[in-house]
Amino acid sequence: MKAVWLQWRSRWAAFVHDFLSIPVAWFGAYWLRFNLDQIPQEILTQALYMLPWVIVFQAIGFWVFGLYRGVWRFASIPDLTRIVKAIIMGSLITLLAIFLSTRLQNIPRSVIPLYSMLLLLILGGSRFVYRWSKDKRYLTGRGQRVLIVGAGVAGESLVRDLLRDESSSYLPIAFVDDREQKLGRELHGIRVVGTCDDIPEVVKRFTVDMILIALPSANASEMRRIVAICESTHKPARTLPGMNDLVSGLVSVKNLREISLEDLLGRDPVTLDWQAISNSLAGKVVLVSGGGGSIGSELCRQVMKLEPSHLIIVDNSEYNLFCVQQELLSKLSHDKTQVHFQLIDVCDMFAISRLLTQFKVQVIFHAAAYKHVPLLEPQIRAAVKNNILGTYNLAQAAALEQIEKFVLVSTDKAVNPTNVMGATKRIAELVCQYFNERFSTAFITVRFGNVLGSRGSVVETFQQQLEKGGPLTVTHPEVMRYFMTVQEASQLILQALTIGAGGELFVLDMGEPIKIRYMAEQMIRLAGKRKDEDIRIEYVGLRPGEKLFEELFHKREQLASTSHNKILKAHPRVLEKKFEKSLLALQVAVNECQEQEIFRIIKELVPELRHARQVKNTLTQATSEQTETMV
Repeated sequence: MKAVWLQWRSRWAAFVHDFLSIPVAWFGAYWLRFNLDQIPQEILTQALYMLPWVIVFQAIGFWVFGLYRGVWRFASIPDLTRIVKAIIMGSLITLLAIFLSTRLQNIPRSVIPLYSMLLLLILGGSRFVYRWSKDKRYLTGRGQRVLIVGAGVAGESLVRDLLRDESSSYLPIAFVDDREQKLGRELHGIRVVGTCDDIPEVVKRFTVDMILIALPSANASEMRRIVAICESTHKPARTLPGMNDLVSGLVSVKNLREISLEDLLGRDPVTLDWQAISNSLAGKVVLVSGGGGSIGSELCRQVMKLEPSHLIIVDNSEYNLFCVQQELLSKLSHDKTQVHFQLIDVCDMFAISRLLTQFKVQVIFHAAAYKHVPLLEPQIRAAVKNNILGTYNLAQAAALEQIEKFVLVSTDKAVNPTNVMGATKRIAELVCQYFNERFSTAFITVRFGNVLGSRGSVVETFQQQLEKGGPLTVTHPEVMRYFMTVQEASQLILQALTIGAGGELFVLDMGEPIKIRYMAEQMIRLAGKRKDEDIRIEYVGLRPGEKLFEELFHKREQLASTSHNKILKAHPRVLEKKFEKSLLALQVAVNECQEQEIFRIIKELVPELRHARQVKNTLTQATSEQTETMV
């Protein structure tokens, strides 16, 4: 109630001020008309006679055009526009009334224009002075002096919000912008004093405490350049999120956050055919296996927005399933989708078949997989059972139930694999190719590289090591990997669903590979630390099964473009005739825990596999043969 009372009190105070300004402007116009001399009595009498009408007509104009919706503290161009419209309306009605009543006798014609200009000066000037005085008093007591990088729409909105927010501890001092036409200009009284290359000099000249980067549309390379310049000043920096992440596209001081690794390694925004994606999933029954994992949970978030009739989330980890359940149920904003959480292992053929039959599933995203390379190296049986036989079970059940589409989430480690994980994912790709050639279900494979910030990823590992004070462990100075954000990967998987008709092996355009060493260096800097002095990087050597460089496609997989520039199509290799027989033998070997036989079959299915186990056996055999020869 108190807030409402104060609001009405301020509005009436403003109205009284404007009401009293009308006679001042009216008689001021006469005063100016007669060159400050004494106004003739008959003209003064006529002016007094018309004054009540002028007041009434002008006050009506004030209310019609909403002069009291705004607050003087934040008076701006829209407020001035409303004042101009209200004065024009009041003046025209007044002129009409004078003409009808007096035929303009004893009313100098210049009075109306002079009155309008004086009233505009009084109303607009008083508001400007009030805001100026408030801003001056407000700014003199502020905290950190900040430099704004970017004098575009986002920078202007950010400064406006900083000036409005009296609780903010930031005092905007200056802008920098690389666009020459911006140099020397002012936004809300804040001048553009240089380009981004001038940031170190500007920081010293204006005693800047913090740098705010207002470039939500900047790409990763631009962000890397600007952040590097900011780091040279040894001043803290904050940034606005990208336009894709800004809710409703509006910029606010509340959007400011720490610079993240995604800002430096992120990619250009992806354009998707959301209408086609919606047509493929809206109103349908969708199942996501591995729905508690990084990719799986993001797929669930994206799919849920498209309003399928049922979203079935399958995972064999109770904790992961619980976490995604708590998140998604809190975000479910409509009743068009029923979400089901199923604690099922994809290796459980009976449970999977019953689930597909019960819900009449139409689309499957298969993201369930073991993915940690070093962990799986000594556990070949577990990797094969989950990644190969689990995929086989789900694909077979989908084919028998005549599911519309089945999308396999694969990895670049499946190309010329040197580890168990990569080999098992390559065979999972072959499983989908096998079923696509024999059943009506459209089997689609989507292959891509690493995902930033996924669970157990190098980013998460580096973060944990930073919290402990280091060192950050990197396997090799030259090791490189492809990266994309989990949101981009998931959205492109959805796009691939709409493009694929069955049998496709899609490869996502991952851009340029990034050195892990560079990522470690950037995370140290972003944490406000100095490399070697505060946190050191330690090179520990490649782990079992790891490669220096990953590949996205095999030399025999000819790439072709698709309707989407970020999705390429690889021509699949010919499937061996004995593939089904080999899979059955693999099932037997897994059941009997025969690891040597499991490896032999994997090598038979993936002849390009170059594994440490194989190299060791080859060296042992060569040594034995050499010994026999010497004897």
